[in-house]
Amino acid sequence: MEAVAQIANAGSAALPDKTSNLDFGFLPKSLTLQCQSLIQSYHELHGYACLPNILWKERLGPFIETHRELRQLLRKASTTRSAKKSNEGFVRIATTILSLEILASSFAGWSAIYPEAGSMAQAMLKRNARGPHMPLMEFYLYPPKYISSAAIATLAPPPNKLSGIDLPGASDLAKAFAVGG
Repeated sequence: MEAVAQIANAGSAALPDKTSNLDFGFLPKSLTLQCQSLIQSYHELHGYACLPNILWKERLGPFIETHRELRQLLRKASTTRSAKKSNEGFVRIATTILSLEILASSFAGWSAIYPEAGSMAQAMLKRNARGPHMPLMEFYLYPPKYISSAAIATLAPPPNKLSGIDLPGASDLAKAFAVGG
């Protein structure tokens, strides 16, 4: 509980040292294992190469740099020659941040089960966040639905079948997806 008070006192000049040395051991093991499994299953399907980009695209760099443990993981993951070790490091970073977001947002009742950990996670993210944005939760739990132009092109009916049909935009669709057009 002392760490929660240290984080919550955002006006303290000594606070950056306290948060940078915070241990993430307060995160429930069962939650971190589930988050790790989710992240690994996603990247086994889509590839691990995009994981560092996800972390930077979501502007988590300053948060990572603020915490010594995450900063060390980032340094190792970024400089190792082993792809497996690099992937493991980035997964650990994403797992930690996703676990914090889940606890801070009370997703699926985690903070009700672990109220002290939920308070710590909330205070930590509130201090480092620009708003209520939970980027990794949004990415892994609520993935955006992209309309792939390749999928539309694949699913578009042949142009000769559209020419006899009077549908608004059908001729435009046929022209847009015509082979060589």
